[in-house]
Amino acid sequence: MSTVAVKVLATVNAPYGTTLSAEQLASKLSDPASAGSFDPSAFSFFSEVDEALQNSFLAEMKIDRAIASDLARKFSDLAGYTLPLARAA
Repeated sequence: MSTVAVKVLATVNAPYGTTLSAEQLASKLSDPASAGSFDPSAFSFFSEVDEALQNSFLAEMKIDRAIASDLARKFSDLAGYTLPLARAA
């Protein structure tokens, strides 16, 4: 597992006592339904992981940045504040 994935998963898994793999998290970040189900792991990624690390993880896992940004915007709307990736195009 890469250093990027280890750092992201430590941030996302620790608060919720989960053990998501990088692939499982990538799936959640690629699924627009994650916002509708208020997925805590996806929200944690967008709200607690450093923006540069988010970008590295998206690239490493080959997640479409436009899809991830759209999901971040949905979480921003739910949270009531702008998440960093929600500003991206």
